[in-house]
Amino acid sequence: MTPGQPHTSSYPPARRDDLVEDLHGERVADPYRWLEDPDSTETKEWQAAEDELFAAARDSWPAREHFAKRFAELMRTGAVGTPVWHGERAFYMRREPDQEHGVLLTRDPDGTERTLIDPMAIDPSGVTTLDTWQPSKDGRLLAYQISSGGTEAADLHLLDVESGESVDQPIDRCRHSPVAWLPDSSAFYYVRQLPLDGLPEDEVQYHRRVWLHRLGTDPADDPIVYGDELDKTAFYGVSVSLDGRWLTVSATLGTAPRNDVWLADLTAGPLETPELRPVITGADARTGIWIGRDGRMYVHTDRDAPRGRLLVGDPTDPGPDTWQELIPEDPEAVLDDVAVLDDTATPDDRGEPLLVCSWTRHAVGEISVHDLATGDRRGAIELPGLGSVGGLSERPEGGHEIWLGYSDHLTPGLVLHYDARTGETSTWATPPGVVPDTSDIEVRQIAYDSYDGTTVRMFVLQRRGVEGPRPTILYGYGGFGISLTPGYAATVQAWLEAGGSYAIANLRGGGEEGEAWHRAGRREHKQRVFDDFHAAAERLISDGVTDASRLVIMGGSNGGLLVGAALTQRPDLFRAVVCSAPLLDMVRYELHGLGRLWSDDYGTAADPEQLRWLLAYSPYHRVQPGTAYPAVLFTVFASDSRVDPLHARKLCAALQAASASDPETHPILIRLETEVGHAGRSVSRAVGNSADSLAFVAWATGVTPATEGSQAPLGEVAER
Repeated sequence: MTPGQPHTSSYPPARRDDLVEDLHGERVADPYRWLEDPDSTETKEWQAAEDELFAAARDSWPAREHFAKRFAELMRTGAVGTPVWHGERAFYMRREPDQEHGVLLTRDPDGTERTLIDPMAIDPSGVTTLDTWQPSKDGRLLAYQISSGGTEAADLHLLDVESGESVDQPIDRCRHSPVAWLPDSSAFYYVRQLPLDGLPEDEVQYHRRVWLHRLGTDPADDPIVYGDELDKTAFYGVSVSLDGRWLTVSATLGTAPRNDVWLADLTAGPLETPELRPVITGADARTGIWIGRDGRMYVHTDRDAPRGRLLVGDPTDPGPDTWQELIPEDPEAVLDDVAVLDDTATPDDRGEPLLVCSWTRHAVGEISVHDLATGDRRGAIELPGLGSVGGLSERPEGGHEIWLGYSDHLTPGLVLHYDARTGETSTWATPPGVVPDTSDIEVRQIAYDSYDGTTVRMFVLQRRGVEGPRPTILYGYGGFGISLTPGYAATVQAWLEAGGSYAIANLRGGGEEGEAWHRAGRREHKQRVFDDFHAAAERLISDGVTDASRLVIMGGSNGGLLVGAALTQRPDLFRAVVCSAPLLDMVRYELHGLGRLWSDDYGTAADPEQLRWLLAYSPYHRVQPGTAYPAVLFTVFASDSRVDPLHARKLCAALQAASASDPETHPILIRLETEVGHAGRSVSRAVGNSADSLAFVAWATGVTPATEGSQAPLGEVAER
């Protein structure tokens, strides 16, 4: 075989069609379109052969059992969530060391803790997940949503919290629906799809509406409150003020970074037909509003403030012209969340109501305290380290306390409690299992220049004492305004213990530096995200952290697109790639899964100019025969209703046909898992996927983890 010739005979045969379409004058080849059909005999035969190829390769990875065992041990740390208070009752999630899923618990007013929802009790197979939940305002009832097999096609159930008995009948078609309870728990507003049997086959993922449900009535008779006039891709938010007077409805088209907001006075007419008045519509901004206990309308928006600010207004005259700024935009920090503490007085002082603000400054969380009336800064709440704040939880009825989740790269998530009367911060809850010793790991945040001179930041994690280039995983996302902030991960811990290094790049397209940072990496600017990622890899190499023979890139979903683009643009820069649940055919992505929701971030192939943006980086369309590609592991999930596995099938086949690399040392593999989807899964399923991914990376980079009792605490690294 001559150099540069593809090793096609080493892979399952895949028919390559001469399919070329003319799209807006562009000649677009699509030789593996037949792999889009998962039910065809040919696709099934190809996938079965790929399954055998993957299984044989996995059997040859010596570290696989080590990582499965160690990751399972690390997952025994368990997890605990921030409490949500309703009256004197707290609701929160916790996963004990031996549990497959987190369990929803309640703490009664007398301090008794009880289990409300245990997914394993509902379905011992482990494929049913608790997707979301919302207690009623008085804490008497609970709305919760469960789905099975990873589909996220949730049914909404109602539970009497005191008795644990079901209330009413389930409501279907409620995927991740917000639930806005009325104060007396007699009814709630929620979001639900239209009946699926009346929708075109390619639109069954869309067509949501806001509905009203009165307890004791048939959900089939629930009236639609809002949404008939909006686009089929609209997603809705709903909330009702604590006193039950004000209904807020927001609408976003797909994942667009803007939304419209309406407000209705529920005392002015029937609940079924509230008069929704526009608060802000047509603005190119994200805005959230709520009515506080003081009667003021609070407005959290990035309108004229890409990093966010807080304003106040009057709900009876809610237009933007009447808003008054309370917390201005910070030039370097993003405003994430706020909480009101309006009962801070002790018997011997007057106590001023306070406003607590959570910020992200260059991806690191911080909390400030302000005067509620003026917004003047009064101080700060110290955090344990350079970490992330997981939202602020206050008592809806008012008070002087907040609870907040906290995690950093070395600290599994815990819950902190702040008392405004004393100014003290304490730990309210810690993970229920054994927390691993991370004292030998150091974390650095570095700044580097991307190709256009923009400063980008990156976290680098290494074990102390590591010298010279080490096998390194570089992780990124860079899309939809989502921020990669510090957080503990068992996968990262297992890799660091094995002697590797780990880096997380805060790329443009994310939200680490606010909405302007997001917009700098979307649509026609998407290539900047990949450039930021390539520059991160080059910085790791120039700093001596790693070299190209030891550098692995990893990403999922939009991050799967990221690493797919990286491997096709810079195959020389990486030893291996783990590409999970990816988008890869950017010409046809809108036709499958939830693709139509994402066109605001990527662009649409229906527009000639935007098609050219997409073709410029679409990984599937950039594969070049005879190129020496890195080793690649695609991990995909059969029930993924967001990103169809067809993307990975098509690129896998294309790379197998094109790569000039030796398939013994640089294989192209696909791992398909059934009965799981894009998001939640049981611990054992997570263990299997992570163990396979890390074992592949360790094999590719020559890492042999230290076994129990070994005198090689950093593991051994073989030259490959």
